[in-house]
Amino acid sequence: MPPKAHRDMARTSLLVFCCAVFWLGRLDNGVQALKCKCDVCKETNYTCQTEGYCFTSTYLPKSGVIEHTYRCLDKHQFFPPEEPQWCHSRPTTEYVQWCCRDRDFCNAEAPQLHHHHNNEIISFESTGPKFSNFTTAEIVLMSVIPTMLLCFVGVGIYYFYKTKHKRGGLHHHLRHGEDSIEAPDHPILKGVSLQHMIEMTTSGSGSGLPLLVQRSIARQIQLVEIIGQGRFGEVWRGRWRGENVAVKIFSSREERSWFREAEIYQTVMLRHDNILGFIAADNKDNGTWTQLWLITDYHEYGSLFDFLGRNTLDTNGMIRMALSIATGLAHLHMDIMGTQGKPAIAHRDLKSKNILVKSNFTCAIGDLGLAVRHDATTDTVDIPLNNRVGTKRYMAPEVLDETMNVNHFDSFKRADVYALGLIFWEIARRCNVGGIYDEYQLPFYDAVPSDPTIEEMRRVVCVDKQRPNIPNRWQSCEALRVMLKLMKECWYHNATARLTALRIKKTLSNFRTSEELKM
Repeated sequence: MPPKAHRDMARTSLLVFCCAVFWLGRLDNGVQALKCKCDVCKETNYTCQTEGYCFTSTYLPKSGVIEHTYRCLDKHQFFPPEEPQWCHSRPTTEYVQWCCRDRDFCNAEAPQLHHHHNNEIISFESTGPKFSNFTTAEIVLMSVIPTMLLCFVGVGIYYFYKTKHKRGGLHHHLRHGEDSIEAPDHPILKGVSLQHMIEMTTSGSGSGLPLLVQRSIARQIQLVEIIGQGRFGEVWRGRWRGENVAVKIFSSREERSWFREAEIYQTVMLRHDNILGFIAADNKDNGTWTQLWLITDYHEYGSLFDFLGRNTLDTNGMIRMALSIATGLAHLHMDIMGTQGKPAIAHRDLKSKNILVKSNFTCAIGDLGLAVRHDATTDTVDIPLNNRVGTKRYMAPEVLDETMNVNHFDSFKRADVYALGLIFWEIARRCNVGGIYDEYQLPFYDAVPSDPTIEEMRRVVCVDKQRPNIPNRWQSCEALRVMLKLMKECWYHNATARLTALRIKKTLSNFRTSEELKM
């Protein structure tokens, strides 16, 4: 090809590239926020604005009363990041949803339930617009990018052949490519441990591995044995390149819990020693059903509930375990400001079954499927699109009698602290002092049945204002007296009088330090 042709092709590709950048810049700067109907936005006349999608859903709970949801689905809520899973979920006989962004308030009409003459549900049907896959920006991108790529490919192929012939032919290049890290027979980050991979790829942000790495890991895991079951699905021990991992497999009807938990775990700066370590999330569709996987660190001692049922603790072990839980909750509740900051998060389902015991006998808080985040800039609570409630036995009085202010984020933190007090009671019962300890029991084991109703818990906690019984032996041990004082200040009926997780952490830390100085 003559030199002039080289220059013309280079100019053409440069022109295409500049045009693409120009149009992308215009589209990015010119896009206006989409207005959507919002059922929780009282302050803004039930309207929200987003650069993402309008979202709407219809849900039929066991009560039989149909519930509708109207929200904005912002870009930071997309999971996976490049395409929100919410917008492609299959409708079930209990739930249907869709996204749209073709016009303002396109989500104003919720999907309707169609009934048979005998009131049996036959199907869901949408009366509003269907999910729109492509915006104007995306259509322009699909037109410009292929043209741009063709030009660059043409120029690239020419220079590729020209350069390689100068170096002694194409054969040399292919042999060199076989030794490349990107060759097909070299797995992603071969020989790297999961912990090292997480530290290396997240650059300290703690927001999770890149999506492609997550999917690569998920597809290489071998399930070994089932280690737990719950209302969400199953938990398995899996193996990835010789390392144990925990695989939480959600049933398709728990898709919202899976999505929420994966979303919360990938919040910037969430990673912490006392928060269950998130590794990956993936949805596996085999054509018949979709498996929803959440992959986390594996802890062989299992949940705190399992551990306390099999083991007792000395006073040092009790304080160490309680301090680790309080530290994890304090980090969860903490609002870290800055560009790499972390929003404050409340758990909403804190209990001994959702806390894992690590190999060093400290704990890590898991199961964030019901968590809520606080948006400090707007002072609003990011309540998940999830109709699942927490565990009744651990519900705070204000949750049981429905007096909690759900628009005030501190209300959720105080409810977490109430549950923390009950967990401390479970731990303290298993403290072995002089060969004396109590058998493991759940809170209120002697006041309500094994699966209590809301009404039964409300009667015991709100009306009778009962709290778990305190053994007399606790008064004769300083460590147990400290735990008793803390748990009583956690489960005050008046939520505003309760301690904060940070204050609990400091109290336990100071006590532990003073005990170490005595030794």
